[in-house]
Amino acid sequence: MDNNLKDVENLLALHAAVGGAGPGRRHGLEVLNKSAIVLLTSFWEAYCEDIAAEGLECIVANAKDADALPKEIKKLIAKKLKSDANELAIWNVSDDKWRQVLKDHMAALKEARDKRLNTPKWKNIDELFESAVGLSNVSSKWLWSKRLTVEKARAKLDKFVELRGEIAHRGKAKTSVSKAQVEDFLGFVKSAAAKTGGAVNAHVLKVSGSKLF
Repeated sequence: MDNNLKDVENLLALHAAVGGAGPGRRHGLEVLNKSAIVLLTSFWEAYCEDIAAEGLECIVANAKDADALPKEIKKLIAKKLKSDANELAIWNVSDDKWRQVLKDHMAALKEARDKRLNTPKWKNIDELFESAVGLSNVSSKWLWSKRLTVEKARAKLDKFVELRGEIAHRGKAKTSVSKAQVEDFLGFVKSAAAKTGGAVNAHVLKVSGSKLF
């Protein structure tokens, strides 16, 4: 995440180098701001997808037994067995074999989750982590300022994701995109990623006895 965010910081630096750091609108530089919003949203989405996949991998590798698995992961295994025409398929998860069943299908599971994510708004992010590692309401952890409640954090994320959609699909937003908006979204993504990663790490440790990082 940090390496990706440097691209956005470079866009901000370019903006300052060309337009200066003083107050006021810079004509011809809004394209940098729009590019930064699109990049930030993509980086946020990729981060969530990646840490969800890493969390599942850690659980599969380190969980003591199948009983330790979150309900959502158990449901994935049960669904696969029900769809298998082989009436002896249930024995594929006996003893410790459930680990291999999940390992064999991790790529397919990740692809399915990523397709469902569509846009990384807070409800979709919550659904992503619940389906991937059994962690409910991860967005409830987005509290890092007295003035920014969880509800306001959720609304802020959705607002920026919608702005990305306007830029990506129409080529422009309903209103001009400012450098201040980019800086605001950059700070938000850094904090939300830290809170999300911490929540996933704590959850995975509780389930598997092993940390992600």
